[in-house]
Parts: sequence; structure tokens; C-alpha cells
Amino acid sequence: MTDFATPEAIAGRTAAARDAAVAAGRDLGLEITEGKVLYELFSVVVHLAPSPVVARIPTVLPHTTTLQDLARRQQQELDVAQWLADQGTPVIAPSDLVPRRPHQKDGFSITFWPFTEEDKSAEPDYVKNSELTADLHAALKPYPGELDFLSSAEPEFVRQALTRLEQHPDIVAPEDLARAREEWQVLEPLVRDRDAFEKAFPGVELQPIHGDSPPANIFAGTEGPLFSDFEMITFGPVEWDLAALGPDLEAAYNRGAAKNGLRELDPDVLRFVNAVGAIRVIAYLACADQLPAMVEFMKPFIDQWRANEPYQA
Repeated sequence: MTDFATPEAIAGRTAAARDAAVAAGRDLGLEITEGKVLYELFSVVVHLAPSPVVARIPTVLPHTTTLQDLARRQQQELDVAQWLADQGTPVIAPSDLVPRRPHQKDGFSITFWPFTEEDKSAEPDYVKNSELTADLHAALKPYPGELDFLSSAEPEFVRQALTRLEQHPDIVAPEDLARAREEWQVLEPLVRDRDAFEKAFPGVELQPIHGDSPPANIFAGTEGPLFSDFEMITFGPVEWDLAALGPDLEAAYNRGAAKNGLRELDPDVLRFVNAVGAIRVIAYLACADQLPAMVEFMKPFIDQWRANEPYQA
């Protein structure tokens, strides 16, 4: 791991991503007078004004992710979002003003989406969003696209990140890292191998899932909630999409599942996905050189993990 990025370096990265999105948009024929940064954290989101188009540019990425890997994942996101829109699901679909594929410019891989007005009148309702997640699962169930099993768990990245963190006891304490590696030895085979998962959890149905906590990724549009951000679309148990959200939101999901004729969340699978999610949080601290703020941001999640018993099969 190199030195931590300074605020100036992060601002420079954001500016470079914005400029790449503007240039790519102009290459595609969009009228753009200004790139307005709407959001930045792991990605930079830019309104390509005055065109009704938003560019999303991932900027904080695992060290194992190549530009080719990223583009493949982005294409899956574009495809599933368009398919859902075609089925009538309330979703932010790709922009129809540019070809539906990732566009690479100046070392960035960029996707384009319609500029959508946000309803800022109310705080996010995660109970409602968790119930709506069952609607999304019902809509995703017949998706015909090819998806890898639990790719959003990023097992190869987790394995390598835990090794890298051995050199950084200032980021993850050695005793925490030792426990994380022991747990990952138990969890990794079930993440990597669908057959192993199904043997461990017989009868648990698998299907296309959002992959990245849909209750936190429902956009409050002025005309109603819209499912969004399918960057981690994958195939697996629906529990993955409710990981670490707690009993109240799990109960809300189960109400939505009953309305949609879906199964309730399985407690054993929830315990599994919660454990995997916790180890991924720790692994992502290997990216803290790119985004130093995540060290403090992740601390409550690690404290919660530390307070729980280690995962055992």
C-alpha cells in the first residue's frame, strides 16, 4: 500500500474523472458546456449539462480490478437495468442518447444514465425500501442474462486484501486480522463454489440479485422510488441483499416477500452473508490509501463484528 491520498490528490482524481466524462460525452455527440459533480465517494457522478445525461465513473477500486473487469461488470449493470425497464420495473435505465456500453477515456470506464430529478423532501425510508426489495427480487427472478455466483463477494480480492493488510497494523489490528483470516477460510469455499453453498444450505433457492444493498440504493425520484446502481449484480441467495441490515429491515423484507409469493429470509443464510459482508468491510480497508476517510467510516462496522462470535459453519 502506498501513502494515503491527500485531499488535493482526491480532488485531482475527481477533476480528472469529470474531465474524462465530459470528453467521452462530447465524443459521443452530447452537447456539454459543463460537467457538474453531483456526488463523489467510491465513484464520481457528473451531470453533463445541459444534456439530460449523468456519467458515473468508478474511481476507488480494489487492486485486483482491471479496466477490462470493470467494463464487464458495467456491461452487466447496463443490460440488467435496461431489461428491468423493458419489463416495466421502476428503475433508472441507461441513457438512450448514447450506445448502451461502457465508454473508456483517459484510464476511466464510464457509463451514462438519464439525469433524474430527486425528491429531497423526505429522509430515506429504509423499512419501506427493504419491503420494496422483495418487489425487485420478484422482477429479477426471470432475468435471462448470464451472471456469476456471488461475484459481488469478490473472493479473490478479499483473499489478497487480507494478505496486504498484514503490513498495516495501523489500519487493522493484528488480532482482528488473524480472526478475519480464520473466518474467511471457512467462508471462502461457500462463496466461490455454488455446489458447496447448496450443500451447506440445502433447499435455499438462488436467483439474480442486486448485489449491493438495494434498500440503500433506491433513488427517491420525484415520481416515485426507482431501483438503481446495479454495479454488483450477481446470482445468489436473496439474503445477500439484506446483509447487515438487522431484524427490523429483515422483517420488512419478509412482508414484501409474502406479498410477492417469495420465500422468507433464511436465518442460517443471513448469518452466512452477514459474516461475509463483515470480512469484505475489513478487506476494503486495503483500499484506504485511495480513500483515507473509509478508515473512520468503517470503524462502527468493525466494532460490531468484533462484538459478535466468530463465524463457524
